[in-house]
Amino acid sequence: MQIQTVGILSPGDMGQAIASVLNQNGLKTIAALDDRSQRTRQLAAAANIEDVGSLRQLVIESDVVLSVLVPVAAIEAANLVAEVISNVGKQILYVDCNAVAPQKVKRIAQIIESVGVRFVDASIIGPPPRVPGRTRIYASGKQAVEFQQLQNYGLDIRVIGDEIGQASGLKMSYAALTKGLTAIGTELLIAAHRLGLDEQLWEEVSSSQPELAAILTRSIPSMTPKAHRWIGEMEEIAETFQEVGLTERIFYGAADVYRLVKDTSLGKETPEESNSDRPLREIINALSDETASN
Repeated sequence: MQIQTVGILSPGDMGQAIASVLNQNGLKTIAALDDRSQRTRQLAAAANIEDVGSLRQLVIESDVVLSVLVPVAAIEAANLVAEVISNVGKQILYVDCNAVAPQKVKRIAQIIESVGVRFVDASIIGPPPRVPGRTRIYASGKQAVEFQQLQNYGLDIRVIGDEIGQASGLKMSYAALTKGLTAIGTELLIAAHRLGLDEQLWEEVSSSQPELAAILTRSIPSMTPKAHRWIGEMEEIAETFQEVGLTERIFYGAADVYRLVKDTSLGKETPEESNSDRPLREIINALSDETASN
């Protein structure tokens, strides 16, 4: 199948950036923006995503639908798309790009394939692809090579196997390291601040673990406006690890850290509002003070 039109569910920070890359390289992207927020509409307009109004119209016009949502919305979105497909009879390629556990993406595949639609498991590693070479999309499933056509339109898509769940499993394992480390770093820096030892701790970390200090300096400021999305991702990682016989408690704890951050003034900022140059010390002080009563 020749891909010409890509439907985006939904054009948030990541989905909008993916659509922008595809548009810049000659593909048409569309979204169903009925009842969506003003921010989502603005993001879509900035990426030249065409608003087709309803999910029904999105399915009718799309060759491929990319589901790029918060994890908790992934199954509901698949059910809604499957219902539309069963009514209109349209054949599409459905690509789940959400940060979900392998066992969950297999359930999503069953929902989509039950109405005769082709399915790909995909996972996004890296930031929204606004800078070439920093974002990879891993894919698995028997239709993954078909999805890989989008590599001709500016995306870095890497097929890693024929099984649904492989791409999601890779995402869970990788995010356990990166976002898990950010959660641990955030909590320990808040703890040191409350103990009155933040300066001494940071001096030691900077001296003995300079690579780690650099990672935390970069990762924590960019985390705060995304913390609300990372809660569900940590819970998906916990379920993944539990499924393979490991402890899930580490990542439920990480989810708790992001849940605390979500309710602070920094956590309520959008990525557009967040100041990426805000000093790490200022962030930790604010998080410590605003979560002290929780």
